[in-house]
Amino acid sequence: MIETCTLLNFISNGHTIIDVRSENEYLQGHIPGAINLPILNNEVRKAVGTCYKQNGQEAAVTLGFELVGPKFSEFIKEAQKIAHEKELNIYCWRGGMRSQIMAWVLSLAGFKIKVLEKGYKSYRNWTVQVFESPMQIKVIGGPTGSGKTAIIQALKKSGQPVIDLEHLAHHKGSAFGALGQLPQSTQEQFENNFAWQLHQMQGCVWLENESRKIGRNVIPAPVFNAMRQAPVFHINLSLECRIERILNEYGRFETDVLAKQTTELSKRLGGLQLKNALHALQQNDLKLWIVILLGYYDKSYLHGNLQRNSQDITVIDATQFDDVFHQLTPYFF
Repeated sequence: MIETCTLLNFISNGHTIIDVRSENEYLQGHIPGAINLPILNNEVRKAVGTCYKQNGQEAAVTLGFELVGPKFSEFIKEAQKIAHEKELNIYCWRGGMRSQIMAWVLSLAGFKIKVLEKGYKSYRNWTVQVFESPMQIKVIGGPTGSGKTAIIQALKKSGQPVIDLEHLAHHKGSAFGALGQLPQSTQEQFENNFAWQLHQMQGCVWLENESRKIGRNVIPAPVFNAMRQAPVFHINLSLECRIERILNEYGRFETDVLAKQTTELSKRLGGLQLKNALHALQQNDLKLWIVILLGYYDKSYLHGNLQRNSQDITVIDATQFDDVFHQLTPYFF
């Protein structure tokens, strides 16, 4: 049985989602949680596309069936591994021939199939709507080393509605943000994952204060603008506590790795401070290295805060990191 359904029904009915586009299309961006089972892999899609340009649609369709037809049994076997209850959601780019053919093949094998109306393109259009919708946000702020990410994770563990942007981006936002992280996804996939999490949130959501760019991923403009206008809870930890937190996080990396990343800040640090920072690393004086870098990062954070309305900033003063979460509890939802 084959049924066409709209996006929200498609992504919320709990069935396994199959992306039948090519591997490259899938890697560029896909619906979160979808499994790639390409009906036309990269090579076949290229051959069919070339045939279409040179000989027209009929010839391209014929070639496609010649190349893909022998694989129909493989598709069925893979689908049986993926969906034991024999119910699958299928999409391609626009809900056209590729998803229809895969749906037909699998329905003959007894699967119940839902095909996404207008395909993956409908999901991309939907992400724009999600980002442009009114949203309520509270922001965890504070200079480098104040434990913003740890607070975000603690809020999530306590049941607060939270989106961890740095986790989504696989990057901590600074010149050292990629260290120890998974490779970043494409911008398209970052947006796909972000929109899906926003859709699942009810009411107000906690976010960490970020620059517009997190590594190579960029926060969509409507969301970033909302973050800049949202109330901010500024974590004000002692310098000693911040240094210790940064040391625990980055002190495990080799000094030559830290030196390479420090050099990327040459224009912002200036020649003398860069020289001092690199010398501190050579002497294995990581605390001095951190203090030098904080001179830059603290100025940058202060500049960002000056762009906000001071009435929107609530300062959370704490001598120890454990005090921060306790002081935030009155502001929980």
